[in-house]
Amino acid sequence: MTEHLGGEVIPTGFDVPVEPLRRATHYTGEPGSIADARAFTAQFVEQLRTEWCARIGDRAEDALLLVVSELVTNAERHSNGPYILELEGTDAAITVSVYDSSVALPLRFPRDPERVGRHGLEIVHALAAQVTAERVPVGKRVSALMRLHPQ
Repeated sequence: MTEHLGGEVIPTGFDVPVEPLRRATHYTGEPGSIADARAFTAQFVEQLRTEWCARIGDRAEDALLLVVSELVTNAERHSNGPYILELEGTDAAITVSVYDSSVALPLRFPRDPERVGRHGLEIVHALAAQVTAERVPVGKRVSALMRLHPQ
């Protein structure tokens, strides 16, 4: 909060955000897009630490980066066009959403340690508190809710 005395603005040290931090970017699928998405996410995490005073440990950040990598990789492999990475977060959780042009909803295969590949969504489900996939006007959106602290 700020107090106004005689027209002056005096910071009181109690300013807290009331809206989640939201950032989005788009990718064309060019080489390096996955690394760029991870860097975008790491920058988002730093902004949450600064603006929300979020305590995000290395383990939570690593899990978040892995989920972003898996969802972006799926969008690159299974869509015929660009895709969007959207992040929304507070000091408690971050939602990762990836929009792509394919209307085919992702398939989650049963655990099979002998299967080569197709473990991405299995990994996302193991790390996220909630995973959703739905069709949207542009194709589909796959979202993963990542809690920053164990509950």
